[in-house]
Amino acid sequence: MQIVTDQDVVVVGCGIAGLSAANRAVERGLDVTVIEKSPKAKRGGHTRHSESFRVASSDSNLEEYGYEYNIDDYTPDDFYADIMKQTNGRADEDLARTIVDNIGPTIDWLTERGVSWDMEPLNVGYTVARTFFDGEELVADLVEAAEEEGATFEYRTEAREILFDDGAVSGIRARNDDGDVEYHADAVIVAAGGYESSEEKRTRYYGSDYDAMKVRGSRYNTGEGIEMVLDAGARADGQWGGAHMALIDSESPDYEGGANRVDGYQYGVLLNHDGERFFDEGEDARAHTYAKLGRIIFEEPGHEAFIVIDDPLKQHMRATGPGDWVTGDTVEEVLTELGCEEPEEGAATVDAFNAATDPGEFDPDSLDGNHTDGLDLEKSNWALPLDEPPYHGYRVTGGITFGFGGAATDDRARALDTIGRPITGLYVAGNTTGGLFFDNYPGGTGLANGAVFGKIAAEETAEYVGAAE
Repeated sequence: MQIVTDQDVVVVGCGIAGLSAANRAVERGLDVTVIEKSPKAKRGGHTRHSESFRVASSDSNLEEYGYEYNIDDYTPDDFYADIMKQTNGRADEDLARTIVDNIGPTIDWLTERGVSWDMEPLNVGYTVARTFFDGEELVADLVEAAEEEGATFEYRTEAREILFDDGAVSGIRARNDDGDVEYHADAVIVAAGGYESSEEKRTRYYGSDYDAMKVRGSRYNTGEGIEMVLDAGARADGQWGGAHMALIDSESPDYEGGANRVDGYQYGVLLNHDGERFFDEGEDARAHTYAKLGRIIFEEPGHEAFIVIDDPLKQHMRATGPGDWVTGDTVEEVLTELGCEEPEEGAATVDAFNAATDPGEFDPDSLDGNHTDGLDLEKSNWALPLDEPPYHGYRVTGGITFGFGGAATDDRARALDTIGRPITGLYVAGNTTGGLFFDNYPGGTGLANGAVFGKIAAEETAEYVGAAE
């Protein structure tokens, strides 16, 4: 067995949590080795396929770097309220508070580490402050920044076991192309993502058909990192049957399709194969519904649904492919071409929907109060009659981003055992953790979680390693 020594800390994972940890650790003068399961060409975990952070803009100073928020009055309290609302009050309050109070300064710090931002919203309907980015570019920039200060990155290296000596973490046993290898270190930060890319685990936690659900991000997030932390004595935490499951293009690949977004569904209607509506499209802003809507769609017949709009709404839509819009002179024609099994019923549903609308002024950027009246399933906002051809349609499905279960941690990113005690020398960050998201997810918060707690994990490690010396 090969033995590698002389590092202060081993970081497991190369997504935003691991990269934040590695960058902060080298800043603090630590010897850092990052081990990443994927090959170098696929590095970055789900971050590689992501697009944006949710940010408390009032706590960020990005204007000093030449950036300006599209929405500049989103406070930590606003952010906290969104987390608690979208998780039905179940989120760990300390974890949520830590994220919202630290994400602004963390974004500033990432900028100093070389990350570039695009501040323009991807589409209308965003009601919170965001920073947008190219995932591959962000990963490359943060890897380069860490390597320039001495961090080592090892690819195609899968962490298998956390090692202990006299009750404290002493390193990692892993497997690379040459066989087993041990990395001896005073601390370990596990930021290895979740379990969503495992067909077996999707079936176990979500149901028998979920082996067929498309994975928006990395194929390498199969949950062994979480299992390794639990095997080391940490408590399982969070909603294991919950997940960020988004509405995506039906033609997305099985893995690594990225966002494959179809935005603007909230302004039209969503129909299933029976030609029926099944969800209040105007319940809330897109950023507050898309992450639960994927699961709702996947439970519909054929795991699919169809967005239908009329021509004036086309300007408010955004789709990133690989599929495309279908256009026709009638709703029935559009649904037929999309493959809906009951296009006549779908056209009748749209007629009934139109008859139930009586809109005032349409405001795509806020909950405008335009609602239907008299339907079994009402639409709460943006209920506009679809009566100006040509009509446009898009076929969508549900795709999983990450599961909500993981290892228990405190607000210092320390892994907690089943009694609630910190496990000496073991830190966890990002989607390897549980306890933050339940039922739903405020868009852009997953990246914020990883960045904030990856950075905190490194700071705690530096304090611990210094004390150990």
